[in-house]
Amino acid sequence: MKRLILLVEDNESDEKLTLLAFKNCGVPHDIVVQRDGAAALEWLAQVAALPAVVLLDLKLPLVDGLEVLKRLRADERTKVLPVVILTSSIQEEDIAASYALGANAYMRKPVDFVEFSDGVKAVSKFWLVLNEVPPNLTATR
Repeated sequence: MKRLILLVEDNESDEKLTLLAFKNCGVPHDIVVQRDGAAALEWLAQVAALPAVVLLDLKLPLVDGLEVLKRLRADERTKVLPVVILTSSIQEEDIAASYALGANAYMRKPVDFVEFSDGVKAVSKFWLVLNEVPPNLTATR
């Protein structure tokens, strides 16, 4: 069964690489892409069924990734929605802030595509196949 992923990414090259890596991951899925934090929050507020996981970049226009995460955790509907930070930042303060705000995982975008594809396979296998969604989360299964 296909699971839904929300990718919040403003960099077109990173988006293409991520979509290609997920295409080759071997796990059925659909991906919705939002280009900025404000659009992602608006989309999540309007959908009936939440995605299985949100892949969230930190450096976004309009509303940055940390603020998106903060708002998701403050909203009863999305407070337990799985969020994986997917970013090029390796700054300790970004990692610490992400976890402090409730990120479920923090994945640095590797420069090497093969390494990135391996990471995407692991993320998709865990979050789309192995992870059990909380009963109050209206994600499609």
